[in-house]
Amino acid sequence: MSLRSLLIAVALLSLVACAPKPVPLGGADLTRPALQLLLVVAEDWQYTETVLQRFERSSPDAAWARVGQPLPVNLGRSGLGWGRGLHGQALGAGPVKREGDGRAPAGLFGLGVGFAQDPAEVGAARLPLLRTDATLFCVDDAASPQYNQIVQTGGKPAAWRSAEDMVRTDGQYRLGVFVRHNTDPVEPGAGSCIFLHIWPRQGVASSGCTSMAADDMLSLLRWLDADKGPVLAQLPRRDFERLRSAWRLPD
Repeated sequence: MSLRSLLIAVALLSLVACAPKPVPLGGADLTRPALQLLLVVAEDWQYTETVLQRFERSSPDAAWARVGQPLPVNLGRSGLGWGRGLHGQALGAGPVKREGDGRAPAGLFGLGVGFAQDPAEVGAARLPLLRTDATLFCVDDAASPQYNQIVQTGGKPAAWRSAEDMVRTDGQYRLGVFVRHNTDPVEPGAGSCIFLHIWPRQGVASSGCTSMAADDMLSLLRWLDADKGPVLAQLPRRDFERLRSAWRLPD
């Protein structure tokens, strides 16, 4: 080989070595910091019922282990739509979550504060826990600077035209957890006030949340641990199969 050919070969090898590695669709290993996972897989976008399975692992490199039995859940009355979470925005075909569309968000989401009408019912919670009372609201007014925030009014004038009253006469918000959809950053109109909460009964779809039996919600709230960085993966089956390896989700 001539000196010129050798130099060209070395240069090509250098370019290959320095080329950026391809990033798996949806981002590389988005679940890595998490030691707790809630997995919800619907058969397709329009499905409104499925199950939630808990998983836990001892370290980011350990395999996920199932915790307990699958919990039946209701989804939004219009099924699922791509939300805004740890994965960014929409990652392929399918509807996109908007305010008032009746869709539960699809994607990968951190979990925020828990809430309870009587914190003593939960006991020693390992999530920050808000007491739901007449001063607690979740703002769904897209024009408000407090859109998609849980706010304690404390007697101050409301800075919104509409908000979810966190004390409901039907008891659906007696226990729940805030899902961090559309929070970093907040996009007005992209959907707000997404929770895990108590259902009225199985088969009654929500306005966009993931709901379950009261005993299951209580068990979940007692199990979740903020120090373990819990996340919710919620996807239609085809997209779960497509993203499972990149996000290191369990089989």
